[in-house]
Amino acid sequence: MKISCNWLKEFVETELAPRDLATRLTMAGLAVDAVEPHGDDFVLELDLTSNRPDCLSHLGVAREVSALTGSPLRMPEAKLAESAVKTSDVTSVEILNPDLCPRYTARVIRGVKIGPSPQWLVDRLEAMGQRSINNVADITNYVMLELGQPLHAFDFGKLGGRRIVVRTARAGERLKTLDGADRELGPEVLVIADAETAVALAGVMGGEDSEISEATTDVLLESAYFNPVSIRQTARALWMDTEASYRFERGTDPEIVAVASNRAAALIAEIAGGEVLSGIVDAYPLRPQRNTALFRRSKYQALTGLEIELGEAERILRSLGMETAADVEAQSIRAVAPSWRVDIATEEDLIEEVARISGYDKLKTTLPGSAGAGAYLPGESGRRTVRRTLAALGFNEAISFSFVNAETDAVFSDVPAEDRLVLNNPIDETQSQMRTTLYGGLLAAVAHNLNHGTRNVRLFEIGKCFERTEEDSERPREIEKLALVMTGARNEANWQAAAERVDFYDLKGAIETVAESLGLPTPAFAAADGISYLHPGRAAVISVGGSEIGSLGQLHPRVAAGYKFKQPVFLAELDFGRMLSAPRTEIRYSPLPKFPTVTRDLAVLIDEQITCATIEETILALNIPELVSLRLFDLYKGKELPAGKHSMALSLKYRAADRTLTEAEISAAHERIVETLRTKFAAEQR
Repeated sequence: MKISCNWLKEFVETELAPRDLATRLTMAGLAVDAVEPHGDDFVLELDLTSNRPDCLSHLGVAREVSALTGSPLRMPEAKLAESAVKTSDVTSVEILNPDLCPRYTARVIRGVKIGPSPQWLVDRLEAMGQRSINNVADITNYVMLELGQPLHAFDFGKLGGRRIVVRTARAGERLKTLDGADRELGPEVLVIADAETAVALAGVMGGEDSEISEATTDVLLESAYFNPVSIRQTARALWMDTEASYRFERGTDPEIVAVASNRAAALIAEIAGGEVLSGIVDAYPLRPQRNTALFRRSKYQALTGLEIELGEAERILRSLGMETAADVEAQSIRAVAPSWRVDIATEEDLIEEVARISGYDKLKTTLPGSAGAGAYLPGESGRRTVRRTLAALGFNEAISFSFVNAETDAVFSDVPAEDRLVLNNPIDETQSQMRTTLYGGLLAAVAHNLNHGTRNVRLFEIGKCFERTEEDSERPREIEKLALVMTGARNEANWQAAAERVDFYDLKGAIETVAESLGLPTPAFAAADGISYLHPGRAAVISVGGSEIGSLGQLHPRVAAGYKFKQPVFLAELDFGRMLSAPRTEIRYSPLPKFPTVTRDLAVLIDEQITCATIEETILALNIPELVSLRLFDLYKGKELPAGKHSMALSLKYRAADRTLTEAEISAAHERIVETLRTKFAAEQR
């Protein structure tokens, strides 16, 4: 919003230099981004928050300056010389939807002469960044910038029935607006109509058929208050953003409607000539309620840490246009917000008003005390543990959008189409669905890194995925997931192993480490060939405690080609919510061993369909107390071996807690293992 310092002084006198004024306004919560010279004037560029529509005008900013400096506020004069003919004799206003348009006023000016505006008016509009159109249109824009009330002028002679009807659009109704676009209107769109058809989009833009032109002699001047939500919906539905809609959708002042109409009518009569008909047609079926809130000195001190006298607080609130009633005994003030302050509703709002006018610079840079104790959200400790664990393994955390491309998401998801959530009004049409998997965002991040020359990538993401449920179609089921992706060198910092690439087992090890950090049992991995986006023979499902929690594997070459990946990419996705709620393995202290450990290696030739996990389970099921660990250290398959066979080499460690094992004890335990493998799997010891 641009504000002219010279124009501002017509409302309130101030001795502050433009830059000092900008500083005072900024410290009061109205951020001034720039102060630019403009001829003999200075223009302030304000960056207003959406809750302060009252400052989208010179009057609104002048109110702030008056409160800050104590200078009295002056309203612009509207000297009207009205004719004997009444406005109500020549036109009427009917509001069919008072909840969407609580107030609508109309004035008629006859015998105007449309032409160029005087130079002072052109200069003021140009300083505000607006071009001159004609004298009547310029006056409506001028009053909007002055008082904050958007106005619209109709060619009165072009209105069917010479009357105004405020209603919603009829089925199939169309309107050609001032920008030349022919628009189809939905039934939720509020329009200004004459006796026959729509002539304007309420609060957004006028229609071309009733536009002011050089041939216009009679003008109907509209000044109204519209429901902000209705205007916002219309502007978004029709992809329109105008100066009028910008103000109406944030909330204008319903009580300044007639004031602005009188001001504009007086200027039209002065500049464009003509006769202002007597009175104003004012349809006001629904008066908006003004908000009331209580200000307490004790609450003010608790929230701000500042002391203030009750009388000073009341003076500040009154200077901002509020009606107040002080209770000295209770040290409180009951305040009624003015009609132009749509953002005042609670005690905290009043405290903010007093604090900003009193001076934000008085606030101390200390946090308020608290008697409460903080606590992590459920599962937060586990999330932090996993983040630290994966960071230690060389992973970086990624955060991607929850709304995704539907086609991309479908590649990695088995959720039925009817259970996916499609956005009604997406920010981006290509990202119109809530994600059911984390893979889409992670693989997009991998592609971005590879395209920018980063060949070694390890990423993880913890986030919610969404599915529709039969029980409650309005509230989707949220599933917290953990996804990992890795590609490139196994250890890029080690030049001696620069050629080693990450593989399936690196990712498997990362998942096992994550499970261990959470205190979960060691995950079980079972081969899986039915996952369409994973490479056949290089994919597995993951289970913990007998419950399946996810899958991992190498990205299928067909899917990888779509991303233009030229190196293998390995990925996994886990049901993280289930992992966080799973029973933890109890951690018990055990002393360091006092007696020696004996290591025996065992190499067996066995059918290639038998996995290492099966061998481990079989050996551990023997419950040999002296066996303290076993580890696979070699796996070989080649033409030297019989067809369908492979060789496994295991390292087994034996130790007793209370004595040194004898050779006979070790041999007996070892032979028991060999015999079990021979009997159960026809294994041959090598």
